[in-house]
Amino acid sequence: MKIKVADYLAKRIVNIGIDTVFGLPGDYNFNILDAIIQNSDLEWVNCTNELNAAYSADGYARIKGFGAVVTTFGVGELSAINGIGGAYAENVPVIKIAGVPKTAAVKQNAILHHNFSNPDYYAFEHAYLNVTETTAFLTEENAKEEIDRVFETMVRTRKPVYLALPMDVCNHLIEDKIPEIKIKSDPDTLKTAVEKITEMINSAKNPVIITDYLMKRFRLQSEVREFIDKFNIKITSMIMGKGLVNEDDPHFIGMNHGILADEDFQKTFGRVDLIIGFGTLFSDLNTLAFSYLPDERFKINIQGNFTEIDGKKYENIYADDVIKRLLDADIKAKDDTKTIFKGYREIETSDNPIKTDEIFPVLQSFLQENDTITAETGIIAYPASKMRLKKDSNYISQTMWGSIGWATPASFGAAMADRTKRLILFTGEGSHQLTIQELANMFKYEIKPIILLLNNSGYTIERVLSNNPNDIFNNITSWDYKKALELFSGGKNFKYLSAKTSNELKEALTAAQTIQKESLVYIEIFTDKMDVPAIVQQSVDNAKKRF
Repeated sequence: MKIKVADYLAKRIVNIGIDTVFGLPGDYNFNILDAIIQNSDLEWVNCTNELNAAYSADGYARIKGFGAVVTTFGVGELSAINGIGGAYAENVPVIKIAGVPKTAAVKQNAILHHNFSNPDYYAFEHAYLNVTETTAFLTEENAKEEIDRVFETMVRTRKPVYLALPMDVCNHLIEDKIPEIKIKSDPDTLKTAVEKITEMINSAKNPVIITDYLMKRFRLQSEVREFIDKFNIKITSMIMGKGLVNEDDPHFIGMNHGILADEDFQKTFGRVDLIIGFGTLFSDLNTLAFSYLPDERFKINIQGNFTEIDGKKYENIYADDVIKRLLDADIKAKDDTKTIFKGYREIETSDNPIKTDEIFPVLQSFLQENDTITAETGIIAYPASKMRLKKDSNYISQTMWGSIGWATPASFGAAMADRTKRLILFTGEGSHQLTIQELANMFKYEIKPIILLLNNSGYTIERVLSNNPNDIFNNITSWDYKKALELFSGGKNFKYLSAKTSNELKEALTAAQTIQKESLVYIEIFTDKMDVPAIVQQSVDNAKKRF
């Protein structure tokens, strides 16, 4: 059977597990949007700008597995490119689709709007070549083959991809059969690698797994949890991998904050004789300014499409095949069952001005099972990563790319991916001001998060990093956030609360537990502009020693 290219594209989007597409309309993408709207398995979401649409698709993909964003040619594409760049940096598989002018205009190099006065119809595809795994500019001749290739690439690499679809090509008829995506490891290499890993684990007395973000991207959460349960192996997590395992699990020894971790963690980690990496990335922010780096015990490194074992690289074997094969391997379960305390200890609240280090222990006590927690970059991300999550929680942050403003629309996208989970967004006012418009969609789609806004009168993390903390570029305009909520709410209910002490924060969170079931709750927390969490200051000091 033959169908229109645009309809086939919508069918492929559904087939990969996406049910919500984010973006903005433009006269060059109407045919694409018609196909999306007419597909009963898809919901179209008009975002407030293209950057927010890309961030929303990113947040959606972190929960759902894959995401999609559609913009118009040129102006829309460049507005979205930072969001796709972040997805590329963090292996978040999002398909970026652009509606472009008709093929005749492209061939004639016509001077049309959204292009340059000296036209270049491929300039924006070329820009996306740098922030996606692959791109395709569709024609009637290549449409079917290229759509299938681009989707296969996204599934195989778990990275964003790009499609440019001319208006007229949307209506061209192609076969509607979706090919099976077959991504298999080299069998001989896989067998050898699994045997060597099995031998090394069996020879170790006290191994530990360091898990990280790639296990989330390849949807291996359940396999990782089965692995530690079956073989009784301890596990820790890098910041980007937080939430991958249940943090109340006795195998979990806490977050890997390296030399900045709690003493119990460091003692436990110090006794380890074999370190197994599950999708790890040792970047500056993911290691708290290199507070942890692999040592000679780090001998097994399982990545997305290769594995390193004792210094030797095994190519063309995929993480899901390696871990699933290891689950059936003859690995002897370990004996160590000792558990250690994780997260923050309870603090006594007071009526004194609140310190940032008091916020996170108070918030931790209010976390519930099945939460989705989004942490903005800056001074929030590090201390938030230490909070002990409850069972079946999601935790997302943009640790590698670190684009401020990401968290608000990404939270919206995450909520659209799973409406069953309570959403908690923790952001700073400097970040929030960049993308606050997406609150309008939270109200429209009746997302009812608890939003914690840290108001510390500017870019406090930049003050810490600057030569002069009082430099004027670290100041931001002061907003009345309650009035902003009134603007974006469209008349729907919300509850604004504020906290200047830890007692007030505790009271606000207590109230939020009930109010959130009926409406959005917004808690503005006021701290001093130079108040920095200890773990942030320690990591900054550590970075300054290194660079």
